[in-house]
Amino acid sequence: MDLNAELKSAPWRKATKSGSNGGDCLEIAPLPEGRVALRDTEAPHQPPFVVTATVWDAFVDGAKKGEFDF
Repeated sequence: MDLNAELKSAPWRKATKSGSNGGDCLEIAPLPEGRVALRDTEAPHQPPFVVTATVWDAFVDGAKKGEFDF
């Protein structure tokens, strides 16, 4: 399966804290081989960003540890 087909059939979801604000959030979707796709609901014309499982795991770990807090 090619990436475009994977993205089209991907089970996209957003964080429950995003609420129903009509956008303004990121959505993620798991892909084969542990990859993760990310897209901006405010820019649906732009292609999603796809990262490897290792990159995604490092990001989630950093977020849990507060490394991205302002």
